[in-house]
Amino acid sequence: MSGIIVGVDGSACSLRALDWALREGGIQHVPVAVVTVGHQTAGRWGGPLPTKADVAEHARKQAEEEIGLALDRIGPQSRPESITVTAVTDPSPADVLQSAAEDADLLVVGARGVGGFRLLRLGSVCTRVTYHARCPVVVIPADGT
Repeated sequence: MSGIIVGVDGSACSLRALDWALREGGIQHVPVAVVTVGHQTAGRWGGPLPTKADVAEHARKQAEEEIGLALDRIGPQSRPESITVTAVTDPSPADVLQSAAEDADLLVVGARGVGGFRLLRLGSVCTRVTYHARCPVVVIPADGT
């Protein structure tokens, strides 16, 4: 798919990446594909695991809410020609983003996601896609950097 792919995980950086990608999609008059990867984790008290489909559907709904809020923030003059959402459950968000961006014009990610070590400037997903993506990658920095 040509156009802009943006990875969203609910983190502050990914929401800034979403805003940037939607604005850029509007400027370039290209579609924007939002990709979100749900994480399947065990229940805190040993309860049953939610199904992969349930996790992906929850991630889709969250991404759609974030898109609505982002469109409100950027205003009507900066909207891309179309927006699609892909939500999957996968242990490797970087692999999902790289695959989604195979034929993309641009991949947009936040510098940091929801996991891991807070002192790192770049998260593991961001680092991996910048090294391995087949298209240009825009990294949106954390606030204040």
